[in-house]
Amino acid sequence: MASPAISEQLSRLQSSSESASTKASGYADLLQQIVKNKSGAQLTADLKTFLDAILGESLGIILSRELLGHLVGALGAIRDPEVVIAVGQHALELQQSRVVSFEEQDASIRDTLAHAYESSGDHSAAAKVLQGVPLESSQRTINNDYKLRLLIRIVRNYLEDDNTLDADVYLNRAKALLHLCDDRELKLMYQLSHARILDAQRKFLDASREYHDLSFSAVVVDEERMRALSSAIKCTVLAPAGPQRSRFLARLYKDERASQIPEYGILEKMFLDRLITPAEVESFASTLAEHQLARTADGLTVLEKAVTEHNLVGASKVYEDIRFDELGALLGQSPQKAEDFAAQMIEQGRLTGWIDQVDSTIHFVGAGAADGHAPPDGNAKTQPAWSNHGAAVSALWKWDVGVQGLALEVEKVSGAMMIEFP
Repeated sequence: MASPAISEQLSRLQSSSESASTKASGYADLLQQIVKNKSGAQLTADLKTFLDAILGESLGIILSRELLGHLVGALGAIRDPEVVIAVGQHALELQQSRVVSFEEQDASIRDTLAHAYESSGDHSAAAKVLQGVPLESSQRTINNDYKLRLLIRIVRNYLEDDNTLDADVYLNRAKALLHLCDDRELKLMYQLSHARILDAQRKFLDASREYHDLSFSAVVVDEERMRALSSAIKCTVLAPAGPQRSRFLARLYKDERASQIPEYGILEKMFLDRLITPAEVESFASTLAEHQLARTADGLTVLEKAVTEHNLVGASKVYEDIRFDELGALLGQSPQKAEDFAAQMIEQGRLTGWIDQVDSTIHFVGAGAADGHAPPDGNAKTQPAWSNHGAAVSALWKWDVGVQGLALEVEKVSGAMMIEFP
């Protein structure tokens, strides 16, 4: 409940027959008095009563707009987010029925209210308040930079609460305005938001590309560039093993700055196809975000799955064949789990080899890593009869790969000679 003194002064102003300018000055002075001398619940009550008075029918639209603008400025100076939220929500409720008449003031109130929600950690509420700001208006000019900044702010608030679904919706709306904006800072904010959404959606290689590009931006300070590079390394490590990730690992490993990042050790081991120990996995996991530690359908975390696949590729560099009980012990998985991982990777073309289910053995072909060759019969798990001829076919396969490589080199030399001596 408002203090009696404030209620009395408001009643006197409302019944006054003075000019509009004199009334406006009286209301502005009273507002300064309320903000200066009150705090907490009493400040909230007095400001709500003040709002009721200036948005009532006794004042005209023009005067109400002016006084509402003063109130928005006063709210921006109040440090207590609870007061700002309570008064701001009350203002939105009062003007809801005639928001068209207070469009600019409504946008300012929502902006102030969003700041209060952000400072109190309620980012979803901040995003929802900002959604009410119209991006098209017949009463005021709204430029593309303002629209893009507002949409990206909504996206970033949703991302703070890990709501990637709604964040992605507003990021797509922002994307349509990106080519109309020349503000480099806004474009960087969009790129960072896009990378974070890709990261949260477990599209790790796409996210790594965005983070790595950000790490080269001259607009970003050195500390943030290194943080973006660190995020790029983390996303690449978490990506499924295969030729595409190998290219990303090479790109990051050759970056001279990578050696300064704490995650460089695991990056180096992955690039060189060395086996990663459980202790190294645990140390790396401590640096990851919560969504990067989520468990997949097979009960493993994203990191555990990525490392298991990597170690399987690493094993293919060391062994020509290995039994699944030994492979399981090497990977820290059961023999059946190890077989399932191998079968899936062979089927997807991320590992070259075949499986002998009779002997419970996997045979790796050539260098072991996926190189575009399919298993002999096109399946990850071959028929048992294959094991009778596995060694012979493996030798023939290696011979074919060697002949193919030689033929390619001869063709290159031939092409070079034709260019040089047409």
